[in-house]
Amino acid sequence: MNALPDGYELVGDQARIDPVATHAYLSRSYWSPGIAPEIVAKGIANSLCVAVFFDGALVALARVVTDYTTMAYLADVYVLEEHRGRGLSHAMLEWLHTHPDLQGLRRWVLFTADAHDLYAAHGWTAHPHPERLMVRVDPTAFA
Repeated sequence: MNALPDGYELVGDQARIDPVATHAYLSRSYWSPGIAPEIVAKGIANSLCVAVFFDGALVALARVVTDYTTMAYLADVYVLEEHRGRGLSHAMLEWLHTHPDLQGLRRWVLFTADAHDLYAAHGWTAHPHPERLMVRVDPTAFA
């Protein structure tokens, strides 16, 4: 497992993840601007999450939506700007990839506009058959 720098704590305890702190970041992210606090809270409650804390404050998060049998959707991976470059995202990905409940899945998926190198370092690749991949998007969902 990737060791975190002094003062950082990797946490998989769902009860410790603060939806208010998570909302503060996600509502200004490129993938969910303006998302409502109750949607963030519900997303956390219905996902397997890992977070990183520094001096008791939530500074990074990743969550997985999964059936624990065949697939996992990695979402809302972030590290606060002032804590980037310290290996936090790598540690969260390693924790998720090795989580006992996520072993044997056939497929993991994610969407990213800017972190391809991060995910490639952990074995992620572009979908080999993009012509098979479809999405259904509601652009008004967070409006």
